Amino acid sequence: QGQLLESGGGLVQAGGSLRLSCSASGRSLTQYTMVWFRQAPGQEREFVAGISREGKNTKYADSVKGRFTISRDNAKNTVDLQMNSLTPEDTAVYYCAGRETPAIFTQGQSYTFWGQGTQVTVSL
Repeated sequence: QGQLLESGGGLVQAGGSLRLSCSASGRSLTQYTMVWFRQAPGQEREFVAGISREGKNTKYADSVKGRFTISRDNAKNTVDLQMNSLTPEDTAVYYCAGRETPAIFTQGQSYTFWGQGTQVTVSL
């Protein structure tokens, strides 16, 4: 079946940067549109960023636009999320997910292939 595994989370001070990575084992991500979602305590899961199968198209939530960059390396079977200028409001568990479709959907229920998540905590 294959699975997604996120890494790169941690604790960072406000204004700092983190780079999250999503890797896949047992499955090629070449045919998957890939996205990152996040969920803060007591809040609903929200779309963060998405990238099309060949990396030509990207989409970002307004809250991260200009600060976060999603990228992918299909040869390495990975999808990364570079997060800069982090604020405490970015604190959440970050999940990568994928779907075999050309379109980038921003609704979580559109995706059935998920990782376990990685915690990102931004302190003042």
